[in-house]
Amino acid sequence: MKAASALDYRELARRRLPPFLFEYIDGGSYAEVTLRRNVADLEDIALRQRVLNDVSALDLSTTLFGHQQSLPVALAPIGLAGMNARRGETQAVRAANAANVPFCLSTVSVCPIAEVAAASSQPFWFQLYMIRDRAFMRDLLAQAKAAGCTTLVFTVDMPVPGSRYRDYHSGLAGAPGLLGDMRRWFQGAMHPDWAWDVGINGKPHQLGNVAPVLKENTGLEDFFAWMRNNFDPSVTWRDLDFIRETWDGPLIIKGILDEADARNAADLGADGIVVSNHGGRQLDGVPSTARALPVIADAVGDRLTVLADGGVRSGLDVVRMLALGAKGVLLGRAWVYALAGGGQEGVAHMLRLIEAEMRVAMALTGCTRIQDITREALVNIPRL
Repeated sequence: MKAASALDYRELARRRLPPFLFEYIDGGSYAEVTLRRNVADLEDIALRQRVLNDVSALDLSTTLFGHQQSLPVALAPIGLAGMNARRGETQAVRAANAANVPFCLSTVSVCPIAEVAAASSQPFWFQLYMIRDRAFMRDLLAQAKAAGCTTLVFTVDMPVPGSRYRDYHSGLAGAPGLLGDMRRWFQGAMHPDWAWDVGINGKPHQLGNVAPVLKENTGLEDFFAWMRNNFDPSVTWRDLDFIRETWDGPLIIKGILDEADARNAADLGADGIVVSNHGGRQLDGVPSTARALPVIADAVGDRLTVLADGGVRSGLDVVRMLALGAKGVLLGRAWVYALAGGGQEGVAHMLRLIEAEMRVAMALTGCTRIQDITREALVNIPRL
């Protein structure tokens, strides 16, 4: 099967990955209402077709946080991405570099900061959670700075992990010890391409950035226990002072879904926000990003740079998000499906598909530049 659209990579990933990994990247929390809303609400937004405009020259470039890039997208931080292809984060950053779009490395990546930096020819972004151990956070930020990371994405919508029932059903979580290891080993053995590429040749299988604190506890159950015990539910807006004292580059707050929180981020000096519900993986039942985005974009105006993610599966979706008020769009599942289905070339191909679809959407809405994509390009604007 050859991927003819970005969404085709989901099927390739489903075939190639052991179920415990596919369900992790594909699933959401609880009944997955918000996961479905993210996709459905975005698809429901009608673009306004315009004709007889000169669209012979389209410019898809933009500038985000001082960096001129070829497309208004970035590869979002994805935990455990390196388990979906051999040293997966290094493959993804190379694809992002080739396309001249930002790559954001997750705190809980398989490949550590230094390994990704060695594979990258451009500066990349780094994503951080608020962790109880502030000394550990300072060390991570120092490593990111030393590796040339330019922009920090601070995720705030995970004071506690959401309940993702698919992870329990698949054996990723809730099956500790030898029983869980055997179940995952059996699933891997049933997917020989993955077993050879990642299971055998993709070692070490550990979370590179947190390996120093996990030490010899490298099992998946150790990782989930570490998350439960070390993510800080007491964090408040005042803790942004700690981040600002430790990080002097652009700061993006990820996980904003309410206009009051967006204003707080602007008041406290954030450079950007990501309007996001964590891909439907945290609080189920909250609004889709497409519904929340217009109100938030209006609330903050030009005080900071508004990015968005959630439900984006095509270049048309990127155009919809831009028209709703985002200045850039983070691709999450789209790139990790492509990584699992085709490695570095899969991610590169997915980005080419996104670009091609954006070109068609821009031409047929009469937009020749990214700055031209406003609400005038939409027929219907969702309201909360």
